[in-house]
Amino acid sequence: MGIDKESDISANLQIGPTTLGMVRIYLEADGLELPLDFEPEEAEEIAEELRAAAEAARSMGGAKGKSPKR
Repeated sequence: MGIDKESDISANLQIGPTTLGMVRIYLEADGLELPLDFEPEEAEEIAEELRAAAEAARSMGGAKGKSPKR
């Protein structure tokens, strides 16, 4: 599956700090649990990439008003 393909898979996404000073992105889907830990600087870079992708999607006339699949 590529990044530009639709999917019927539902997932739960949680983001928060860990007790060790890392930022954790926790993904859970269909029995899979995937904790991804990042240094704060890496998390900021990811946040910038998310903002840039959101802006690009807006400029392409993305799904306005629809809630994201999670």
